[in-house]
Amino acid sequence: MKIGRNDPCPCGSGLKYKKCCMRKTSKRETNLQDLYYTKHRIRLKEDKDIQGIRTAGDLVMQTLGLVQGHIRAGISTESINSLVHDFTLKHNAVPAPLNYNGFPKSVCVSINEEICHGIPGPRIIEEGDIVNVDVTSIVNGYYADANQTFLVGQATEEARKIVNVALECLRRGLEQIGPGKTLGDIGWAIQDYAEGRGCSVVREMVGHGVGFDFHEPPQVPHFGKKGEGIELIPGMVFTVEPMINLGGRELKILEDKWTAVTKDRSLSAQFEQTVVVTPEGYESLTPF
Repeated sequence: MKIGRNDPCPCGSGLKYKKCCMRKTSKRETNLQDLYYTKHRIRLKEDKDIQGIRTAGDLVMQTLGLVQGHIRAGISTESINSLVHDFTLKHNAVPAPLNYNGFPKSVCVSINEEICHGIPGPRIIEEGDIVNVDVTSIVNGYYADANQTFLVGQATEEARKIVNVALECLRRGLEQIGPGKTLGDIGWAIQDYAEGRGCSVVREMVGHGVGFDFHEPPQVPHFGKKGEGIELIPGMVFTVEPMINLGGRELKILEDKWTAVTKDRSLSAQFEQTVVVTPEGYESLTPF
């Protein structure tokens, strides 16, 4: 919503905007950039940066669209990795996961009870599986990150439930984004919906800032309380990526040191988008 000259100044001074901060906007924005970096290590993005991340996001979504057309029972998770790797290089981009802190592949593929960070390999996807594919691309130095969970063939009622709940959790979390909102508002909306449907929210894995690097401040928990946490301001870019379990929220890491699975072996699903906070609310840079 635009601020009129005669509207109350949003700084709370009680003066009209024209007599207070209207001429100080650029200075105030500079001060906020310094404040958020000093206090939170958050690097706000300028228009050129947002466009760069948007371009990377376009490639991420093209890649996920290609995966959606390819995924089916009978293929290996390694074939998904090859598809993503080759498509990314073909577009003069870099698959961010490859060799990131030792991760050996170009994409994460997580099946059924696997929450996240599944390493592609010889495992064959079967009828009824739910498969999460997490893509992060680097284009001209800018990062964008998104993932989707796909139903393979005739899924069970439980599988459809967890996928639908996870997708709705993402939608409700995104609804909370805008200037003056907080990270706690996002987490509260996700937790409230998931637990209200008898599911649970993974606590150990969170969303994160992104754009200049793969993982930046702030951390974005998918649980929380209204009004708590860092206040959102325009220029913040981060992911919202709720990991929702059909059973308990506890997890364990497998011997490969990467793959996180539900401790009770219940199904888990996840959806993720990269978003930027705008003066009007937010824009998804990886929309679906």
